[in-house]
Amino acid sequence: MKVALQAATARHPAARPGTTPALRGLELQVAAGEQVAVIGPSGAGKTTLLQLLACALPPSTGVLQLDGQSPWHLPRAELQRLRGRLFLAPQVPPLPPRQRVVTAVLAGRLPAMGTWQSLRSLFYPVDIPAAFEALDRFDLADKLFERVDRLSGGERQRVGLARALLAPATLWLIDEPLSALDPTRARQAIDTLLSAARERGATLVATLHQVDVALAHFPRIVGLRDGTIAFDLPAAQVGRERLAALYAQHEHELNGPAPSLEDVTPVAPPPVVMHCR
Repeated sequence: MKVALQAATARHPAARPGTTPALRGLELQVAAGEQVAVIGPSGAGKTTLLQLLACALPPSTGVLQLDGQSPWHLPRAELQRLRGRLFLAPQVPPLPPRQRVVTAVLAGRLPAMGTWQSLRSLFYPVDIPAAFEALDRFDLADKLFERVDRLSGGERQRVGLARALLAPATLWLIDEPLSALDPTRARQAIDTLLSAARERGATLVATLHQVDVALAHFPRIVGLRDGTIAFDLPAAQVGRERLAALYAQHEHELNGPAPSLEDVTPVAPPPVVMHCR
């Protein structure tokens, strides 16, 4: 799916009237099948950008086009069909705590299901092998029939990402997918997302706090600061000076937050040896 923003301005849904827009005058073009990482300090507007592209909120001014269509000028039924081709993965996936993992993953297919099939899938999962395969790519196949509330934060985050592999979407919008993952799991998750998007021909736009991961894995980097695009460059052209300017007054965020230990198996301390005299 092609994405185009022209002089787009948008406010966060929770923003008070009269406050500065979260995004201001954005100009952005993303080709079908392209993979783009969006980086920038907290409050730069990264999450609002994904919500704008996901048709979760309309631009205040300017134009959003998806595959040449202006979503907010479409009839309601056509807008709903277009939204079915979009997949938005929030940083904290909205997974019902008592739901089984298999059901949570298969929910990625809901936009392509009718009402009766959707209800039936809540009680009788319709394609368990597909859910198993999607989870296996994130090293979670053994959690297929676990309850969501028995998973760690990192495991829940990966379940949310596994939904993308089953969604009938051609635009994947992934918000901070590594925030609850240790470095090894983070690399695995990003590699899986990128390879799956290439296999599907899906367009992937991901926001990341981990700048080193963005530069190592994504061919194109968009730097966002104060609601505007500071740069839009191939990863190889994003040097230290550009990053220092992007994260000025936010230097502590430049290398991303400390990795979560939620997915790391605790190491038992060495036994205490007592010597008697």
